[in-house]
Order: sequence, then C-alpha cells, then structure tokens
Amino acid sequence: MSTVKYTRPQIKRMNTVATILSIAVPLLVAILMNPRMPKLTLPFDPYLLPPFYATINAVTALVLILAVYFIKQRKIDLHQRMIFIAMGLSAVFLISYVLYHSSTQPTSYGGEGAIRYVYYFLLISHIILSAVVVPFVLFTFIRGFTRQDARHRKIAKWTFPLWLYVAVTGVICYLMIAPYYG
Repeated sequence: MSTVKYTRPQIKRMNTVATILSIAVPLLVAILMNPRMPKLTLPFDPYLLPPFYATINAVTALVLILAVYFIKQRKIDLHQRMIFIAMGLSAVFLISYVLYHSSTQPTSYGGEGAIRYVYYFLLISHIILSAVVVPFVLFTFIRGFTRQDARHRKIAKWTFPLWLYVAVTGVICYLMIAPYYG
C-alpha cells in the first residue's frame, strides 16, 4: 500500500503522535473508570454497546490472525489491508467503549466460587495489557506503514500476541459479565 518514502522528520512526527496517543488513551479510559464522573445521556440505550464492542473485539482477533496468515504467505498487500481493518476496528471499539463507560455506572461481576477468580484474572490482565498494547500497536503500525520492515518485524513479534490476547480476553470478559448488565 505505502510506496511513499517518508523522511525522518515525517516519521518523527508520526512517532510523536503515537507517543501522545499512547499516554492519552489509557489515561482517558482510567478517568472513565471513576464512578463519580458525571455520566452522559446518550440518545440510545448504552447497554447496546457492550455486545457491539465485544463483537468488534472478536472480529479484530480474526482479522489479526488473517494478517499474520497473509504475511506468512508473503501477501503483503492483503496483510496491510487486514492491519488497516484491525486499526479501524480498534478505533470504533475505543469510541464505543468510551461512550459506554461515560454513560453508565460500572457493572459488578456476580459470579461465585472459582469462576470469580478466573474472571478477575482475565479482566485485570486484559485491562493492564490493553494499556500496554497501545504503543506497541501504534509503533508497529508506523514502522510497517513507513516500510521500516526490519524494525516492524522485530516489534510485531511482540505486538501480535499482546493485541490478540487483549481482543480475545475482551470477548471472554464480556461473555462472563453479560448476565449482570443493568
């Protein structure tokens, strides 16, 4: 897709934007987790959003798997298309997630026994890694987009499993807490 040669200042600007987003996105999500934050009133039922963004996570996981499959087949164009789709899905996910958490109170998990520990392990690891993965995704994307292929491959080895784990555990956590939504 990208056949343009990027200059160092252009790449530096992209990296600056990625750094800002890597700080701003997790910070915004952390602020939204404060139950005392005033809540927005949406023109639709906000409880429609969790199944929507869980679906986005599931599709993102499939698209990431396809992206890896295509790059292993040396189908760079298809790999790039899958990554652009995954990035777009992640943006849609983030918007819907922010809308949901800015318009509702937190939902408590009601499961009991050992499953409760499983849920909280998955949830906590999902939350931590969802913050950790943001810069990985952004810098991996920039390195691929600007055709810094060796640097892209080096970081992508870490980004793919982290991003896939976050996408899959997002779906699992949704399925586990869905019965307890308001």
